[in-house]
Amino acid sequence: MRCVFDTNVLVSALLVPGSRPRQAFDLALRSARVLISPPVLAELYEVLNRRTIRRYVREETIHNFLAALSRDGDWIEVDTKLSVCRDPKDNQFLELAVSGRATHIITGDADLLVLSPFQGIAIMTPGEFVQQCGTG
Repeated sequence: MRCVFDTNVLVSALLVPGSRPRQAFDLALRSARVLISPPVLAELYEVLNRRTIRRYVREETIHNFLAALSRDGDWIEVDTKLSVCRDPKDNQFLELAVSGRATHIITGDADLLVLSPFQGIAIMTPGEFVQQCGTG
């Protein structure tokens, strides 16, 4: 399996241990490949450094999470440009998935979920991913 996680799922995975987003992320780290790109990591960094997020998590925790994702993720050079999502900011996840030959996009975003499957890529919620691909 080759998985792309949207920013909100990754933020939830960091902030809420034991949550479905965290279970999905841990499952993908254990038994799949997590695909990342510089634009996706940059957006995650920006969101995690917002004051509204920082009051819930320590800077060291954010740094360790980003470092682990950077180290353990598969870096993909995005060579596809798409404009198909009704929220243009979400196209970056589709572009990463297509460029990285992903099998799954894990998201809670209705703008992405409505596109499933996209070019053979399953788009599902963290709960669906855990149920279908894990023991959850």
